[in-house]
Amino acid sequence: MPVPSSTMYKLDFIPSHVKKPSYAESGQVDPALIPKSPVIWSQNEVAKIRRSCQLARKVLNSVKEIIEPGIPTDQLDVHARDMITSHSAYPSPLNFHGFPKCISTSVNNVAAHGIPDSRPLESGDILNIDVTVYLDGFHGDCSDTFLVGEVDSHAETLINVTRECLEEGVRACGPKKWLRGIGHAIHKHAKKNDCTTVPLFLGHGIGNFFHGPPDIYHCLNNYPGLMKPGMVFTVEPVVSEGDRRVKILEDGWTAVTLDNSRTAQMEHTVLITETGVEVLTR
Repeated sequence: MPVPSSTMYKLDFIPSHVKKPSYAESGQVDPALIPKSPVIWSQNEVAKIRRSCQLARKVLNSVKEIIEPGIPTDQLDVHARDMITSHSAYPSPLNFHGFPKCISTSVNNVAAHGIPDSRPLESGDILNIDVTVYLDGFHGDCSDTFLVGEVDSHAETLINVTRECLEEGVRACGPKKWLRGIGHAIHKHAKKNDCTTVPLFLGHGIGNFFHGPPDIYHCLNNYPGLMKPGMVFTVEPVVSEGDRRVKILEDGWTAVTLDNSRTAQMEHTVLITETGVEVLTR
């Protein structure tokens, strides 16, 4: 998404010693920095990605602990921001293609890319939080969907099905397996449970870039290529209890379902190994 010419983000709260991604100041991602094909990372690079993923999970777990009715998602964003920067890391979403916050918070019918704001959470909401950090030159990415207060049984079922879809997608990973198999496994499980996957949102390769090849579809697809040891990418299905269609609101980011149905999303960053798959954000 293009960044409006008037968009300026102050990064004063980012300590000067924190290494920033190339887009941090401009909001523009240099296409030359994105590889044309999936990267096979070295052991040293994987070690750095693993540390970033572990920090992302640590931050997500910490934010989870302060979720309660009445708290605005802006406060969750500040909590995550302060924790990320205290670990000498940069919140990857901030100014990525102009995104204005440090995490995304998607409530109820917001399928993805919700922008934290002053709206207090209410009992009965379901909330996806997506955390990505940039540590020592490498990104780590994860998300989960949480219950706010007392929720209905349908919401609990949706979240459970989404978690199972993510696990099915991870089980479909391994050396010499088709990349398209991830989406086939997720689609099958969602359909079996009377849910749908939202095809607009893909998993992606990640490393010293935030988003790159391979594309990971969470629906039926014909994406080419086999998984190879050393590949790192995200698996992050968005599952709807209703229709799969979404629209983007005027802010250019927030995606809501057309039929107002609720969605849940969960995400892991995974590494393909010689013998299987390692979940880096477990």
